[in-house]
Amino acid sequence: MADAKHFKYIILGGGVAGGYAAREFSKLGLNPGELAIISKEAVAPYERPALSKAYLFPQGAARLPGFHVCVGSGGERLLPEWYTEKGIELILSTEIVKVDLASKTLTSASSTNFTYDVLIIATGSTVIRLSDFGVQGANANNIFYLREIDDADKLVAAIQAKKDGKAVIVGGGYIGLECAAALRINNLDVTMVYPEPWCSKYPFMSTIGSLLAPVTAVKLKDGRVLDADIVVVGVGAKPLVTLFKGQVEEEKGGIKTDGFFKTNVSGVYAVGDVATFPMKMYNEIRRVEHVDHSRKSAEQAVKAIKANEEGKTIEEYDYLPFFYSRSFDLSWQFYGDNVGDTILFGDSDPASAKPKFGSYWIKDSKIVGAFLESGSPDENKAIAKVAKVQPPVQDLELLKKEGLAFASKI
Repeated sequence: MADAKHFKYIILGGGVAGGYAAREFSKLGLNPGELAIISKEAVAPYERPALSKAYLFPQGAARLPGFHVCVGSGGERLLPEWYTEKGIELILSTEIVKVDLASKTLTSASSTNFTYDVLIIATGSTVIRLSDFGVQGANANNIFYLREIDDADKLVAAIQAKKDGKAVIVGGGYIGLECAAALRINNLDVTMVYPEPWCSKYPFMSTIGSLLAPVTAVKLKDGRVLDADIVVVGVGAKPLVTLFKGQVEEEKGGIKTDGFFKTNVSGVYAVGDVATFPMKMYNEIRRVEHVDHSRKSAEQAVKAIKANEEGKTIEEYDYLPFFYSRSFDLSWQFYGDNVGDTILFGDSDPASAKPKFGSYWIKDSKIVGAFLESGSPDENKAIAKVAKVQPPVQDLELLKKEGLAFASKI
């Protein structure tokens, strides 16, 4: 294809995974002009979690270039000029509308063709919209979603235009809970609507979820109407795999990969939200939607690509599930699996000045998951180790009494 732009490596998607993959390529050796990132967004890769947190704050709000990758993991902030310095081509504001994996060709909305030797699919997820459920009035102009920086800018404008107004948050997950906190900080009257009996259904059970609800929750069962100047919808996301349908093996809603994020198509890898991969520690196939996995899976895929070129091998991906969130003064971390029986420990009284509490999940007489609110860095490391090691537990009452002290002994 003579008129196509050719690159040795193409990362399709300019989100968190795309940025971390680019950094890993640079670390492991990259010649100028070998790598391109193609993104439909207009900005270089950034840490997406900021959008539901500090980006919405009334004072000291986060703005680019402050949260470009890789600051979210404590690394160097990769400004647009970094990519230029490394000889990486950032192809922004470019939507790919057709993918032909057989001919290794990507086609943009403007009919530009790109060819590659190796493709990393890092297309992430797209929000689930009310229109997906056939909700009447789903396209009204006061309904907002939050996935990209353009979405956040629209929501910020609405918050400023509706000072002291009313907001309804549809959904009680991460986005819903964090947006509710941010809107309340902006002095909006916030009501949350969700079908579950508590906020943040994953990874929590009811005892913890109820402790984290920052605002009044309303379940609409009888046709009641909630006044609202702003409606923010956070009911989940779905992986962006449409372009690859019928061309690559899928499983559990994502693109099936091995422990190196290689698909069944030669030269094609998938990372982040779109990848369904072997969860080594649980001996099963899973798909994970979280920024931590997006970062680490991108790095693993690039390591595998470079090792393959050099005739070397690397260890398979061995991921410990990790989730975190911040709302108001609450800041929690969770590691492992939320299955089995639960033991709640610590001070979980909402009236306490500084509540510190947590929970262990026990299955087959082993701890398989651990949650901690308001933990120090060392304490968070301790519960992570517990979830990884999966120590045996014989006496649940003793475990409850020891609480965090048990983790410190592992």
